[in-house]
Parts: sequence; C-alpha cells; structure tokens
Amino acid sequence: MSTDDATLVRRCLSNDPEAVRDLIARFQSDVYGLCVRLLHHRHDAEDVCQEVFVRVFRGLAGWDASRPLKPWIMGIAINRCRTWLSQRARKPELVDFLQETVASQPEDDSVELLAEIRAAVEDLRLEYRTVFVLFHEQGYPYETIAAAMQRPIGTIKTWLHRARLEILTRLRQRGMIEVELPLNESPQ
Repeated sequence: MSTDDATLVRRCLSNDPEAVRDLIARFQSDVYGLCVRLLHHRHDAEDVCQEVFVRVFRGLAGWDASRPLKPWIMGIAINRCRTWLSQRARKPELVDFLQETVASQPEDDSVELLAEIRAAVEDLRLEYRTVFVLFHEQGYPYETIAAAMQRPIGTIKTWLHRARLEILTRLRQRGMIEVELPLNESPQ
C-alpha cells in the first residue's frame, strides 16, 4: 500500500477539493483509456468514466488501505464497463452518423495489419479483451490485472494466452501472417 494513496484518500474523505481533483487527475487517463477500448465508443467511455469516479468517491470509505488504490479503481472501471455492455445489449443501438471516418487507402501493410489486430481484439470475449488491453496497451503487470479483475494470476495468464492465440489464429486465417501454431496450442 502506498502511503501516498492513503494520504490522498484521507484528504478526499475530509472533503478536500484539491485532493478530489488530484485523485481524478492521477487515474482519469487510465480509466478513460480502458473504457474506450472495452466499449469501442468515446461518448460511452466518457459516461462510464464519470460513473466510475462517482462510485470511487462513494466507496472510498470502504477502500482497504492495505491494498493498492489503482487496481481497486480499475476493478470498478471494469465492472462499470461490463454493466454498460450488458445494458447496451438489451436495447437497440442508434446508428451514429457523426462518427469520424477516414476515406484513405492504407499507405503500407502495417496500417492494414494494425486494423486487423484491432478488429481481432474487439471480437475477443470481454474477459480476454480486458486482460489483453490492460497488459499490452496499458502496460499493467499480471498482479495488478489480477487484483483489478479479482481473479487469480494463473487465470489472468491463461486468458491472456488464449487472447493471443485467438488473435494469431484470426490473423493467419485472414492471410495477414504466416505463423503456424504448435499442435499443443491450438485455440480450439
């Protein structure tokens, strides 16, 4: 546990407006980045990000000071994204005609490969996508991801391995790479 975290939380609990701003500033980019990657929509991510911080401030008194603050906050973000996705699945989604589009051809194969990787990540089941994004895009270690997702480290490693295999399989099937998977690592 960081004494810095505990001090910040104490200041927030004593209604110090500067501490509230500091806490948001410290974690907002991580929370927002995760929400964008899991929800695939900036406006939804902004809404969920706000909900996350509302829940963080409501729950600060119950935060276990013996544990790091960041995984606790990221766990709240993951749960809010799950809830948002399940609610969105139950109601029809409006077509967003104002979405930004680029009408240019890829300059080289790397742009096309990057687009395929992003599409493959988006098609992963939520748990795999969350672990993949937290590890590869956010740079979190296994321990932090495990704490945020409230799962054992072994489960996180397994989900990350399966996510990688699914992405490789898709890229191979689409002709983007020529990598053969070893027989014992087939995702089926």
